[in-house]
Amino acid sequence: MLIGIDPILSPDALALLRAMGHGDTVALADANFPSEANARRLVRLDGAGGEQVLDAVLRLLPIDDFEPDPLVAMQAVGATEGMPDAVAAFQRVVVHRLGASAPRIALVDRHAFYARARNAFGIIATAERRFYGNLILRKGVIPA
Repeated sequence: MLIGIDPILSPDALALLRAMGHGDTVALADANFPSEANARRLVRLDGAGGEQVLDAVLRLLPIDDFEPDPLVAMQAVGATEGMPDAVAAFQRVVVHRLGASAPRIALVDRHAFYARARNAFGIIATAERRFYGNLILRKGVIPA
């Protein structure tokens, strides 16, 4: 264990986040997401919920503020508006960690989300059981 790093993050998760560069993305995937089939690099955090993993990741990972929509989630199939419950919970974690100027999570349709996840630097599989408990984060930079 290390001081200041949430113990929920395994050595493999820390290595994945550290290896990412500016503009790379990481997908936090729920228990139903086909992570094995879609990941270029996969880290499993079985037993950890999506909000818990997101909170731990946001303590370490700067979020991109150069491009629009640095946070992307899946819109509920058939929905034209509104945020799935899991995504609304993620938004609360984002605001808690990043403050009032935190970006709003953008929603894309299911197929667009799957395509983005396949192109992500890596996927962190969680034990999140709520439907649509998936989120893609784009890494920003740490200023000098």
